[in-house]
Amino acid sequence: MPLTQSPSRFPPLHQALPDGLLAMGGELTAPWLLDAYRHGIFPWFGEEDPILWWSPDPRMVLPPHHFKLSKSLLRVIRNGGFEVRVDTAFERVMRTCAAPRAGQDGTWISEDIIAGYVSLHQAGRAHSVESWFEGELVGGLYGVSIGRIFYGESMFSRRSNASKVALAHLCRQLTRWQFGLIDCQMNTGHLASLGAAEIPRTQFVQQLQNLIDCPPPAVWQFDPDLFA
Repeated sequence: MPLTQSPSRFPPLHQALPDGLLAMGGELTAPWLLDAYRHGIFPWFGEEDPILWWSPDPRMVLPPHHFKLSKSLLRVIRNGGFEVRVDTAFERVMRTCAAPRAGQDGTWISEDIIAGYVSLHQAGRAHSVESWFEGELVGGLYGVSIGRIFYGESMFSRRSNASKVALAHLCRQLTRWQFGLIDCQMNTGHLASLGAAEIPRTQFVQQLQNLIDCPPPAVWQFDPDLFA
C-alpha cells in the first residue's frame, strides 16, 4: 500500500484490500485530506494506529433528494423547538462527536483529526450543521464539501431527533443546491432507514468525478424557508 505523489498521493483504488484499506501513513493536513476526498478516499484509524486511508467497495451514499422525511420528523422540525445553525460551532461539533459513547471503547476523532478538519473548515471546505435547543447544542454533524458532493464524517445527538433534524436540513438545502451525493462511507442500519444505500465503488467514483468540479455554493448558508 505505497503512497505516491503523482497524479495523487494515493495508489489507485483497485489496489485496496477487500475491506477497503488502501494506504498507510501520510499527513492529516488540508492538502492531503482534499486530495484523498477528490479520489474517493478518507482517513479512519484508532488512537494507537498509524494513519490509515480507506476506499470501501461498496460505498454507502445518500442522494440528498432521497432522504426519507417522515411525517413525525417533519412535525418535530416545525414544532419541536429546534434551531438549526450552520458553521457556528464547527470544532465543538467535532469534539462532541469524539466524546465517549455507550458501547465504544474509544474514538477515531483524534486531536490530529480535529486539527486537520478545522483547517479545512477555516479554508471553507468543511462545514457543520448544528441543532440547538433552548440555547444548547444538542445535535449535529460535520463533513467536507467539494464541488457538489458532501462527504459526511460524523454526527451526534444529545436530544431525541436532534441529529435527524440537522441531516434533514442538510439534505433539503443540498437538494436546492443540486448536490448529487452525500457520501456516508460505511453501511449502517440508521443511515439506510433514512434513505442511504450502497453502490459499487466504480459507480461512486464515476459520480464523484462528475460532481467535484461543479461550482460550489457561493455562500454556505441555509435558506430560512426549507420547511415552510
